[in-house]
Amino acid sequence: DLTSVLNELVETSKDGEQGFRTAAEDTHDAQLREIFLSRAQDCAKGAQQLQDLVTRMGGTPEDSGSIAGSMHRGWVKLRSAVAARDEVAILEECERGEDVAKARYRDALEDGTLPADVRTVVQHQYDGVLRNHDQIRALRDQYRASAQGRA
Repeated sequence: DLTSVLNELVETSKDGEQGFRTAAEDTHDAQLREIFLSRAQDCAKGAQQLQDLVTRMGGTPEDSGSIAGSMHRGWVKLRSAVAARDEVAILEECERGEDVAKARYRDALEDGTLPADVRTVVQHQYDGVLRNHDQIRALRDQYRASAQGRA
């Protein structure tokens, strides 16, 4: 059912929004905080677009993230607390969250039931997820190299 596919993506976007907000709260690095908050805002906009599509189709849109997303955010908090709010650990968790988002968007696109107008929105958001993932991975590599240079 199309609304359930879209609602799963709403949950994914809400998970991303909350995950990036958690990462922004946990980092000491001002540049990362700004990036994380920007990514959270992008996720919120994506969720709203998807919710609007579900409503337009006569469905009831999801309004929160998933249980798995909540557990992931809890893991980010636990891991960052244990790692003394280590930026590499936070970035690793953000990348892991983006891996989940990539898979869910890819599955939705491969589903084959998306009407052309919906597919365009989902593809655009998927492209954003890919850019987010690549940016987070590059930052993780940069911060990892910097940390190793200090060790």
